[in-house]
Amino acid sequence: MQLYNKLSAAERATLIEEAGTERITISFYQYHNIGNPQVLRDHLFLNWNAIDVLGRIYVATEGINAQLSVPAPNFNKFKAHLDSISFLKNVRLNIAREQDNLSFLKLKVKVRNKIVADGLDDNTFDVTNKGIHVDAKTFNELIEDPDTILVDMRNHYESEIGHFKNAVTPDVDTFRDSLDIIEEDLKDHKKDKKLVMYCTGGIRCEKASAYYKHKGFEQVYQLEGGIIEYARQITSENLENKFLGKNFVFDHRRGERISNDIISNCHQCGKPCDVHENCANQACHLLFIQCEDCKKAMNNCCSNECKEIAALPFEAQKALRKGKGNSNKIFKKGRSEVLKFKK
Repeated sequence: MQLYNKLSAAERATLIEEAGTERITISFYQYHNIGNPQVLRDHLFLNWNAIDVLGRIYVATEGINAQLSVPAPNFNKFKAHLDSISFLKNVRLNIAREQDNLSFLKLKVKVRNKIVADGLDDNTFDVTNKGIHVDAKTFNELIEDPDTILVDMRNHYESEIGHFKNAVTPDVDTFRDSLDIIEEDLKDHKKDKKLVMYCTGGIRCEKASAYYKHKGFEQVYQLEGGIIEYARQITSENLENKFLGKNFVFDHRRGERISNDIISNCHQCGKPCDVHENCANQACHLLFIQCEDCKKAMNNCCSNECKEIAALPFEAQKALRKGKGNSNKIFKKGRSEVLKFKK
C-alpha cells in the first residue's frame, strides 16, 4: 500500500504539463479534536493520491491545515470526500485568486504537534474563546475607526510585499515571535482600542485572537477567511480594496496580486519589485525579492558565491552539500547580509 510519494517534483511537473488539465489551488483549515492524527493522515493520503491531489497538509490533534491543488475534473470528488468527514463537511475552501497548474508538485500529508507553530501552551487558556469574525465590508469599516489598531499577524517577508493600509507589521521571522511582541507594544490599549487582526487565510488569527482575549484585550476582531477571502469579497461585492500589493502564498506561486501597487523593492538593486525567488544554489535556497534584470545577471542566485556554486555540475554541487545541514539563511528569509537592499 503506497503511503508516500514515488515521483520527484520534476517528474510530476512534466506529467502535469503533458496532461494539459487545469488544476485548482485551494487552502483550508479546521480546528477540531482529532484522536488519532496518523489514521486520518493515512486516510487522506490514500484518497487524495487516488484523485491526483497535490499539496502540503498538516494534521495534528488540534485539527488540519491544508494547502493543495486538485485537477478541475476531480474537484467534485475531492469535495465529496471532504464532506464525508464529519468535521470537514462544508468547511470553507479558499480558492486561489491566481491559478497555476504547478503551484504544488507533490502530495505531502504530515502529522505535526500543531497545525501552526505558535509556541503556545493551549492548556493555559481557552482556545475556543475567539475574537469576532468580520467580513470584508465590516473589516473596511472597522479599520477606518480611529479607535482601531490593525495588526498583520504574518511574517516580515509576507507583509513586505503587501499589507493593509496603516497596518502594524511586526518585523518577525515566525508567527510565534509576533505574539508577545504585539502584546507588549499594545499593552496600554487592552481596554480602549479595538484590536483587529488579519493573516493569509485566517488560521493564525484563530489562535491569536483567543490568546489576546486571554491576555486581557477586550475588543478583539479577526478578518474571516483572511486576505484570500477578502480579495474574493471585494471583487464579488464591488467593495473598496484597502490592501496594497501582493498576498504572499506558500506554494510555487509565492504571491497573488491584490492591487497594482508595488510597495517593496529588489533586494539586490533596489528597483521596485515584489517577486520572490529562491536562490538557485540548493545549499542556500534563500527566499528573497529579485527583479528580472538581477535574475538574469545573477542566474537566479542571491550572491556571486552562490552563482559560482550553482554553475557547477550537479554532482559537484551535491558533493559540496554532503554532510552539511540546511543553511540557517533558509529560515531567515530575506535577511542575508549579501542583500544590499533588504528590508
